[in-house]
Amino acid sequence: MLYFSFGSNMSEKRLFQRIEASKVGVAILAGHKLFFHKHSETDGSAKCNILETGRTDDIVLGVLYDVEESQKPVLDTIEGLGLGYNIKTVSVKIEGASFQAFTYYATSIDKSLKPYKWYKRHVLEGAIENRMPEAYIRSIKAVEAITDKDAERRDRELSIYS
Repeated sequence: MLYFSFGSNMSEKRLFQRIEASKVGVAILAGHKLFFHKHSETDGSAKCNILETGRTDDIVLGVLYDVEESQKPVLDTIEGLGLGYNIKTVSVKIEGASFQAFTYYATSIDKSLKPYKWYKRHVLEGAIENRMPEAYIRSIKAVEAITDKDAERRDRELSIYS
């Protein structure tokens, strides 16, 4: 099963500690924009979302992973399927080749929320390790983030990069 990740699971360190998968490559999703405005049901902060714009010049970069069918229920739980995220099929491209993949999109949006710094770092680490264009990395860096007051959660989330 092909899974298009555009948020924190772009980081292989994060995803591979959670499920078994293999990376296919960096993929482009046209006609969408990336936002940090999905309301997290678990910690109240903002998470990533993709919004369909229909404009071909709007793109979201992400990582296409091949996920074993047995891992899909685990991924659904991690992603919060039914708790602010739903699934849709998207067409992504890698070096001109098209692939059909599933991805998650937000059903619970709050534009006033900000992501935690540790969450933004997961997204940023994924973009950097996958050698995404500098302009895309800068756009992620420009997202305003806040400090998670739960130090234990913050330290646990960032421990994979130590």
